[in-house]
Amino acid sequence: MSSRRSRSRQSGGSRISDDQINDLVSKLQQLLPEIRNSRRSDKVSASTVLQETCNYIRNLHREVDDLSERLSELLATTDTAQAAVIRSLLSQ
Repeated sequence: MSSRRSRSRQSGGSRISDDQINDLVSKLQQLLPEIRNSRRSDKVSASTVLQETCNYIRNLHREVDDLSERLSELLATTDTAQAAVIRSLLSQ
């Protein structure tokens, strides 16, 4: 990307520079375990970082859904007093 080009943000037409985009991609890269733990983490393209970010978020959503389902099953099988304690702990 040329440093003369910039990207539009959604709000108000303000601009974000290529340096800012590169910085944000680098920050995303540090959050992704698949890339962060890779030996070649410095040579990953921005498109790979964005694709891995999408995959990671999808996996997190699936994990949340699975854990929610397991919790619902647990609450359904415990007695009312225990379920109330668990619910109160979760609402804190």
